[in-house]
Amino acid sequence: MAKILEGKKLSGLLALKLKKKIDKLTTKPKMVIIQIGDLKESNTYIRNKKLLAERVGAEAIHKKYPEKTRESRTIADILKFNSDKSIHGIMVQLPAPKHFDIERVLETIEPKKDVDGLTAFNTKHLFDNKEAFIPATAKGILNLLKTYKIKLVGAKIVIVGASSLVGRPLMLALLNQSATVTICHKNTKNLEEETRRADILITAVGKPKLITRKHVARNQVVVDIGITVLKNRKIVGDVDFDKVRKIVRAITPVPGGVGPMTVVSLLENLLEAYILQTQKRSLH
Repeated sequence: MAKILEGKKLSGLLALKLKKKIDKLTTKPKMVIIQIGDLKESNTYIRNKKLLAERVGAEAIHKKYPEKTRESRTIADILKFNSDKSIHGIMVQLPAPKHFDIERVLETIEPKKDVDGLTAFNTKHLFDNKEAFIPATAKGILNLLKTYKIKLVGAKIVIVGASSLVGRPLMLALLNQSATVTICHKNTKNLEEETRRADILITAVGKPKLITRKHVARNQVVVDIGITVLKNRKIVGDVDFDKVRKIVRAITPVPGGVGPMTVVSLLENLLEAYILQTQKRSLH
């Protein structure tokens, strides 16, 4: 039976370390979470971020806009947050409504305050393996694997899901750790063959039971980022957990795996942003 990679437990330990560091500061690290619309899943994620921020001694302000808000209104507020020295981090909760030009809005965020690592500036730095804010999900996965002493150097890693929010930045972050990375997507042929070859299989699609016992092999590590909320409000991942865990070496649960690591990693980025701004350093 597979070892369970307990992100919830680990995030709790990381949160304690964060709190000790923040308690020594003269002012609180502060971030603004921008939300467009009223998506239930987004409300849950934001609530979790606010609760953990409070727990570690930081502050998270939730700025919520109606779904039909124009980009110009959001941009005007971001420009104010950029120049407000008491605010150290700015993030936009995704997904945004389809009509909303999210790229235009994200690019308004000052790179030093881009704690979600989604501006072109930070993406380019990640691409070049330079100092940058790594997107919280990717950073959370790196933290999880390193803490459980799962070797990344030279490992063959297969990511299922090529989104710009998770799959692609995660690919870059893992390449920077000297792993060999393959990304699979909806046009990938023989998905089962690709996934079985992996030392570490990571899935981020949002399709329940996409990954079955046919997709995995013994001695693999499986990381499930997929989240789907069923009609009965149960949260499930992409992996057929009960069957797959009987085969692989280690696996993350959903919920309680990558999700909590993402939230604590966002707050780690916030502390880095605070230090960057208060010490007046630049991102090289």
